[in-house]
Order: sequence, then structure tokens, then C-alpha cells
Amino acid sequence: MLCPGPVQPTRPPDFNHRAAPRTDPMDSTAPLQPPVRHTLDLAGITDLVHGFYADVRADALLGPVFDAALQDRWEPHLARMVDFWSTVALGSRRYRRNVLARHGALEGVTPAHFAAWVGLWRQHTERRFAPEVAHSLQQAAHGVARALFRKCFGHLPAFDRPAGGH
Repeated sequence: MLCPGPVQPTRPPDFNHRAAPRTDPMDSTAPLQPPVRHTLDLAGITDLVHGFYADVRADALLGPVFDAALQDRWEPHLARMVDFWSTVALGSRRYRRNVLARHGALEGVTPAHFAAWVGLWRQHTERRFAPEVAHSLQQAAHGVARALFRKCFGHLPAFDRPAGGH
């Protein structure tokens, strides 16, 4: 499974789409909003990763790509992602794999997948953390997405290019 070669430029993805938070506990149509955390710790990262990937699995665009790659290995993947994000956000050094090598072989990934992943991550961080913590996690996710996107498509993603840049 390989990332596709260079693609024609497309309309920039919408990274600003937001799901409406659940404010009424009796409203079962909106997702329940977890408490906002003002500090970042391993428990917060674990909650974030598990909630985020539950939505990834349910997402019509992202779910099939992740399911095809992981099959029945979701639990080990979640443990690795907790290790990865604790390394990125807390400096724990629990993750020691090569992210680019692990993700460079995904088949059928398009710029839309990156847009969906980054947008969903933003939604989850904003729901779970105070703005300064959420922003820091979003910047880290953009860095990860930028590196993977560049590896797959040979150029920076639209969300990372200066206005008017190529």
C-alpha cells in the first residue's frame, strides 16, 4: 500500500467545521461533552486518544482507511497512539517508532483524509481542553499531518502553505 504520487491541486480543505457540542444532558442527538481540562497529563491524553479514534472509526471517510490498515489490531494501535501523543505532548519518550515509515504505506489516502483527521482532532481537543492546551495539541497535530502529507504528496498541505503559495 503506497501513498499516491503528486496530485492536482484541489480546493483547500475546510479545517473550521465544528460539531455542535452537547449542552443539554437530555439531548441524546449530540455527543456528550467531557469536562474541560486545564492541564495536560497522561489521563487526559488517554481520554483524548480513545475518544478521537472512536470517532475516526465511525467516520465515513476515515474509518475504512483505518479499518483496512489496522483490521483487528485497534487496541495495540490505541496503546501506541497514547505512547506517541504522550511523547509529543509530555516528553515521555514512550514512543520510539518511525511515524513516517509506519504511515507511508497507506493506500487510498487523499488530501481529504488529512483534512478530516486534522478537523476531527481539533474538535476533540477543543471539547476536552482549555484553549491554550487545545491549541498546543492542534499545533502538534498539524506538524504530524504536515510531515505525513509531504511524504505522501510531495508538497505541503493547503493548511500549511502561505497565502498564494504553492
